[in-house]
Amino acid sequence: MTTDAPRALAVATPSLDRSIPIVVCIPCFRRPQHLRLTLESLAGQRTDRRFAVVIVENDAAGCASVPVAAEFLRAGRLAGLCVIEPRQGNCHAINAAFETARATFPGAAHFLMIDDDEIASRDWLELMVRSAEATGADLVGGPVQPNFDDDSKRGLGRHPAFRPAYDYSGAVPIIYGCGNCLITRAVFERLGDPAFDVRFNFLGGGDTDFFVRCRRAGMKFHWAAEAVITETVPSSRTNLGWLAQRGLRIGAINYHIEVKAAQTRWARLRVLAKMLAMLPLSLFRAGRMLLSGQKVLIALHPVAVAAGSALAAIGIEPHQYKASKIVS
Repeated sequence: MTTDAPRALAVATPSLDRSIPIVVCIPCFRRPQHLRLTLESLAGQRTDRRFAVVIVENDAAGCASVPVAAEFLRAGRLAGLCVIEPRQGNCHAINAAFETARATFPGAAHFLMIDDDEIASRDWLELMVRSAEATGADLVGGPVQPNFDDDSKRGLGRHPAFRPAYDYSGAVPIIYGCGNCLITRAVFERLGDPAFDVRFNFLGGGDTDFFVRCRRAGMKFHWAAEAVITETVPSSRTNLGWLAQRGLRIGAINYHIEVKAAQTRWARLRVLAKMLAMLPLSLFRAGRMLLSGQKVLIALHPVAVAAGSALAAIGIEPHQYKASKIVS
């Protein structure tokens, strides 16, 4: 069912201080127990900086995140608000978080994001904001380290699905995921709204598309390796089927981002040819990885990514973020 209903305020801190300079955005969907751990980690941040949270409930039918948000906001453990975004979709939720944050806190210059299945280390916010201030970067990223429910799967921490993009602090060409990021207000002002392309709502990759557009606009990226967030990884995300699906999805995202940037018919045909050529090359790469001693699940990743790009080129792609019952 399609709805044009506006975002609704679910709960807010009494007498909210709109001069707060830093906002942490948290899109939520059906993970209330994980969200409680996320909010606990934010309430325990080791910093003297004033910050607020904007929590977005993206399951308008269930609203399981709202009571958890209310526990922290009404008790004054965190300042901020929780809104309900009635249009279901990953990018709708992220846009709602950043747009609400910017409108509610007009003086805020730094907007961070953490997912509702992640836990921030004690100095996370301080390190991220300090990095932005010291470097003048438009965008700052940090590592999301996996915390596997099944200890026997810890070896998958080297898999590209879980491994952070960089292992050092400093200037980087781009960041890829918004599960641990800081974005300055100027970035949103330059790109306009909606910042995250809703065409990526259910495929995923709206964050990668956003960062690619930032890079093309000449914005400056920095990586803060010490600003660690941990992500809870259930057993359901460590089997061959899920990892293959993840690779297919990454390939589809890569295809759509490149096609989106292709301005002419010939440019789009070149993208198509490139994506189809990647498949045989990926088989060669996987073979080399196996011979060098890599685990099968890791070696198969480039094949899945290449296959995902090729399938997307003919109109077949996964929709990871599409729930069985949608309010959109």
